[in-house]
Amino acid sequence: MSSSEKAAPSVPSPVIGQSKPRLLDVLGPGLITGASDDDPSGIATYSQAGAQFGYSLSWTMLLTYPLMAAVQMISARIGRTTGRGLAGNLRQHYPNWTLQIFVALLATANTINIGADLGAMADSTSLVLGGPRTMYVAVYGMLCIGLQVLLQYTRYVSYLKWLTIALLSYVATLFMVDVHWGDALSQFVMPSLSWKTEYIQTIVAVFGTTISPYLLFWQASQEAEDIRAVPERQVLKRAPEQGPNALKRIELDTLIGMGVSNFIALAIILTTAATLNASGVTDIETSAQAAEALRPIAGNYAATIFALGVLGTGLLAIPVLAGSAAYAVGESRKWPIGLARQPKEAKAFYGTIVVATAVGVLLNFTSINPIKALFWCAVINGLVAVPVMALMMSMAGNAKIMGDFTIGGWLKGLGWTATATMAVAAVAMGTIFLI
Repeated sequence: MSSSEKAAPSVPSPVIGQSKPRLLDVLGPGLITGASDDDPSGIATYSQAGAQFGYSLSWTMLLTYPLMAAVQMISARIGRTTGRGLAGNLRQHYPNWTLQIFVALLATANTINIGADLGAMADSTSLVLGGPRTMYVAVYGMLCIGLQVLLQYTRYVSYLKWLTIALLSYVATLFMVDVHWGDALSQFVMPSLSWKTEYIQTIVAVFGTTISPYLLFWQASQEAEDIRAVPERQVLKRAPEQGPNALKRIELDTLIGMGVSNFIALAIILTTAATLNASGVTDIETSAQAAEALRPIAGNYAATIFALGVLGTGLLAIPVLAGSAAYAVGESRKWPIGLARQPKEAKAFYGTIVVATAVGVLLNFTSINPIKALFWCAVINGLVAVPVMALMMSMAGNAKIMGDFTIGGWLKGLGWTATATMAVAAVAMGTIFLI
């Protein structure tokens, strides 16, 4: 926190006009962002990590937590301080060609991810209930569109908060299987590292899944959106007296949200390590396949709970993927944007949400291999994340953009460390691809 932030006078919490807001009122963009990080494609990645390497990759959750928390906190501060998302700030302060390239890549990656997540949700539902997969894909696509287009913003956000409860299914599954806790703890704090290509590739996949550009765009845009939705909140550059309480809320919201995200990912790795890896099942390509593989080892109940978690996290993540694409495209083109607006007030913004989700649905009716699509999605995300994070760090340290709320100290250090780590991961990804 900068010295100017410390000097700002204290005011009542701007969350909902109360001096002591309830925790559920404080939690919002950070919690939803963190929970949506564990989308079905992420679940597949964590399942593969546990199935292929047992407990030996659990340490990645310990390493990524402070890094992802820092970059998401910085993203949120930019939105809260400027009243704009990342794309809006890029448009105002950076060359237009840079903005358009990043937005196009983000929208492409998000759309592919939506298609893969819808497919995983359909597979999981078919696993539990039976019935045609294609029907479920269409139904879930329409449901996700309806969530964003038809619901009032405050109600929509409250539904997303409650959907995060679906993540508890993975905690429940963890305690239904036989985990060797001594081995798990040992590998968590003192891992047995390997330089094999498959091991490095999985680490890169975990980092690419955990720190994704769409999460940065979403959280910044949601902080800006909340300024318009909550009357007590004002842009911090114009109301610096709100800074101390706003930054404390962002910090708490983000730390809890990212903590939930990584705890659930750790639970998935431990569950699949204790069951699939221990039984010799080491090749898992989808989250639904992970649930199916659990059935003969952990029983029908555990497999069903795991599959239901895929459904809940998909319903949470797909609106975030479509929404972050719409915010980025809308800000880059100066459209009226925001889920708090009525559809007739932001037709192009809502149209982008509909198109991104609809194309995601259609991808499931083509011959495109969803696993290869996810691979290329990970490649795009990994490559885009580095320059996006570098530009975000540049924004956050620029007094012209942030006023008195430029970042410094430990937060700045962790932000640049996360950027450097993702750069190493991108280089590793490129090396692995060339090999």
